[in-house]
Amino acid sequence: MTLPTDLAVIQQYAIDFVAYVFMWLSSPTFYAQCAFVIVAVALAYVVGRFVVSRLLVRKVADENADSVMHGVKQWLYDADDLIKLLINVVVLAIAIEISLAVVQQDGLVRLAQGVAMALFCRALITRYVINGLLKTFFKWTVLPMVILYVVGWLGRTVNYLDSVSLGVGNIEFSLYGIFRTVFFGLILFWLGRASNNAGQQFIRQREDIDIGTKEVFAKLFEVLLIITIFFILLQIIGINLTTLAVFGGAVGVGLGFGLQAIASNFISGIILLLDRSLLVGDYIELEDGRKGVIRKLSMRCATLETYDGKDIVVPNEKFITSSFTNWTHKDIKQRYSLEFQVAYKTDLHTLLPLLIETVASHPQVISGEDVPIEEQPDAEISGFGDSGVNILIEYWMDGVDDGKNRVGADLFLMIWDALKEHVVEIPYPQRDIHIVDGGHKRK
Repeated sequence: MTLPTDLAVIQQYAIDFVAYVFMWLSSPTFYAQCAFVIVAVALAYVVGRFVVSRLLVRKVADENADSVMHGVKQWLYDADDLIKLLINVVVLAIAIEISLAVVQQDGLVRLAQGVAMALFCRALITRYVINGLLKTFFKWTVLPMVILYVVGWLGRTVNYLDSVSLGVGNIEFSLYGIFRTVFFGLILFWLGRASNNAGQQFIRQREDIDIGTKEVFAKLFEVLLIITIFFILLQIIGINLTTLAVFGGAVGVGLGFGLQAIASNFISGIILLLDRSLLVGDYIELEDGRKGVIRKLSMRCATLETYDGKDIVVPNEKFITSSFTNWTHKDIKQRYSLEFQVAYKTDLHTLLPLLIETVASHPQVISGEDVPIEEQPDAEISGFGDSGVNILIEYWMDGVDDGKNRVGADLFLMIWDALKEHVVEIPYPQRDIHIVDGGHKRK
């Protein structure tokens, strides 16, 4: 039975290809490239072990643990697998040049370098891309591009995708342009977030800068990073910045009306960070009576954490347009008072020193001979009530009387014990009734 002509041609091509493969596999150039690959991989292994186990370990041990360079060297040491794979790629690149110079062929060595590069990219994505969606996207884009580069089809694939265009009105987008925008946009988003976290952490760890200045620098760094990434992405998309400036004014007017509140909060955040009227850790009381400790200052709002576990999100504009009380901004010391009554028959000359001594004995109340007289605990008569004498106690303490500093409740209990011990009566409401009967008044 005779095969059709086209099938016979295919069969002949297959036979010729198999014969060529066997001939190439038995040629000296194949064995020479195999030798180059084996030597390169072995050399890269030795160099990688030396760099990681000798140089990096010694440098990390010798460096000051609190220095920035120590953190960089520790990061390099922790990424030892990536360093070894990168060294493998570099050594194989050198082997390609040697193979071209010696046997005038580099196909097998280039294939080995492509595999090493794919392994390096896969390890890089697995280690540093936390988001599952981004990790899947990079694995299905970076690794195929590496494979296309290895087989020499990357340029032709790019040209084909660039030739396929999609039209939206008078604007045309090529598949390559869309893919490039999405790919580099995700990379810039990932790098921007990682850079923002690292940069703000570095700024906030600086001990020679006060807290307010740290927050200003951290927020300015975040804004500049966002603007930089935005303009880089515009360049990748291919939008001319001159053209963007033409209709930027009209768009700005529209955004000015639509995003007026956001812009106001943004500017207010800049003002608050610059004048340092608010700092992280300050205890704030708003006009409506809500109180809390500032845990976060962003460019849009401040987050107050109350002592009962709630978060109050306050727009920055509110701190500019309305008044508020900052309890701890200037000094964490605060003055508090307690009020109660004692019976009229009480010996006040004995009671008042007793109350001062009782209050001063609390470990969180400021007292002692070295304390100014105006900050010493004090007990005094504040008035005469219907049922007894009104007693006012004033004391100072470090911090706010709430949360872990519930001093007021402790002092009331201590005062109660002291009054019981010295038999001092706390009166209850009393009334005198006078009855008039037949012109005579009886009591």
